[in-house]
Amino acid sequence: MRVHDRGDQIAREEESLSAQAAKSSRTRGRDMPEEEDFLRPCYQRDRDRILHCKSFRRLANKTQVFLAPEGDHYRTRLTHTLEVAQIARTISRALGLNEDLTEAIALGHDLGHTPFGHCGERALSRAMARYRGIDPESEQGRYLFRHNKQSVRLVEFLEKDGRGLNLTWEVRDGIFCHTGSQRAQTLEGRVVACADRIAYVCHDIDDAERAGLLTENDLPQRPRELLGDSSSERIDVMVRDICAGSAAAGDIRMSDDVWGAMMELRSFLFESLYTKGDAKEEEPKATRMIELLFDHLVNHLDEVPEEYLKHDSDHPDVQVADYVSGMTDRYAVRVFEDLMVPRSWKGVMARGR
Repeated sequence: MRVHDRGDQIAREEESLSAQAAKSSRTRGRDMPEEEDFLRPCYQRDRDRILHCKSFRRLANKTQVFLAPEGDHYRTRLTHTLEVAQIARTISRALGLNEDLTEAIALGHDLGHTPFGHCGERALSRAMARYRGIDPESEQGRYLFRHNKQSVRLVEFLEKDGRGLNLTWEVRDGIFCHTGSQRAQTLEGRVVACADRIAYVCHDIDDAERAGLLTENDLPQRPRELLGDSSSERIDVMVRDICAGSAAAGDIRMSDDVWGAMMELRSFLFESLYTKGDAKEEEPKATRMIELLFDHLVNHLDEVPEEYLKHDSDHPDVQVADYVSGMTDRYAVRVFEDLMVPRSWKGVMARGR
């Protein structure tokens, strides 16, 4: 037995990966050059830096879809992230792409997500728009805060006490492009964007069924006929389809039929789960909480931790958004109570329990 160092692993990439894979030896590099690791190629180092950063750990207590769910088996941002990584690695391995790059992008894609899921993201956008005098319902106002941009901001500037993680260009590109608003420059980044959709469509249905909000019979008939009657069946069909379609196209592709079926399920979830119904009954409270937190902190920057004030000193709303978006659900509740509930009331509330 011998140690296979970074050079051995890079040579193995050259021998075994597809010609279209993003190989470690051809990375566009880091913003700040640094000495290479003895054992790990660059994308392995990026994966490990993400895995060990504070933002990644906080995903365990950030909402996926259900706010304050009663039960231990509902997805969080962390479990969603791990499921995306598993699906994306399966696809990348089958296509001869770089699994290390794929995994790094997948693990980092949701680092910038707010507490309380997408309703927290929307609340921060509205609060920032009002602060800037922009109509919160305008297109500009609705997209002032985006979690994909915030994920990149975290790894570039905010992590490690403001020094950032100094990740490679390819990982940052894949993280930014995972929402589909732009196509990633690497095939590995495009795999993660598809795996993200596969994961949340299938697993959000699974959680909704567990909560008693949906049954299989509620789902549109055509996607069920094409993709199957369980999350595992649907994932298997979509992964097989994307592997076959991508191999034929030389790019990351689903067949039109399977893509259409997935998007029909996604539309169904937006109509019946994401924007209304019992799963969203706590959303108005969470939205109001985020907006009040922002409004208070933007006028009391002395209550924002110093680590969030090292960048964008001319934009207090960005500094506050950095702080609030990094909160877990329960930490946001605790800060809100500390700031907004008078101490005299807290004593009464505690005695009344």
